[in-house]
This record gives sequence, structure tokens and C-alpha cells, in this order.
Amino acid sequence: MSTVNLKMNELENTLENNEIVLIDFWAEWCGPCRIFGPTFEKVSEKHPDIAFTKVNTEKEQELAAAFGIQSIPTLAIFRDKILLYKQPGALPEAGLEDIIKQVRELDMEKIREEVEKSNDGAKVDA
Repeated sequence: MSTVNLKMNELENTLENNEIVLIDFWAEWCGPCRIFGPTFEKVSEKHPDIAFTKVNTEKEQELAAAFGIQSIPTLAIFRDKILLYKQPGALPEAGLEDIIKQVRELDMEKIREEVEKSNDGAKVDA
């Protein structure tokens, strides 16, 4: 699967229908984004089971704001609708492949338990 452009109104559906979702936040004027773009596209061809998406921060400002994007490129990675990774910077191909490998190997049951514990701590009884 190659990369697809992601819009705000498609985010929920994309996360719902894909186990792993990578989001590349970028802009046309950004030099590091232009360097990372081909790497992101190349790696996407090797992982047809993963949704590789791109968000043009100039055109999708609402989506970029929802993620608190302040530097580009920024890569966000979800698995089972849980945000596991969000970091700015252009990764080399080997670095991107390594992160994907780590995301695939995660024990998601354990991650869900940790998220649940953290959410319980954040709840306030009224």
C-alpha cells in the first residue's frame, strides 16, 4: 500500500479500520519533509498491511493542531487506535523500519492495561 493523504474527517475511520497507522505531518516548503517523504513512501511499499498516511499541515491545519504539531516532519504511529509514538524529525529508512518492527512486537494487552490505569488516575469523581 502506498501513502494516502489524510483529512480530519477521515481520521477516525482510518484509525478504526487499520491495526497500525503511520501519519507523516509535512509541508511542501519543508526541506527535511522533502527528504523524508520518499523514504516514507518506499517503506510503505514494504508493509501493505499498514496504513501510511500523510497530512499536509498547510492544507489540514485543524488536524495538525489536533495533534499539537509544532515541528515538521513529525511522525505519529497508532496501533489499535492507541498513539504509541509522536516525534519530529526525518528518519532514515533503517530507523523507520526499526520503529515499525518495535510497534509490531508490542504486547498490546499490556499497553491497553497501562492506558486504562493511566486513565483511571485521571478521572475525577463529581
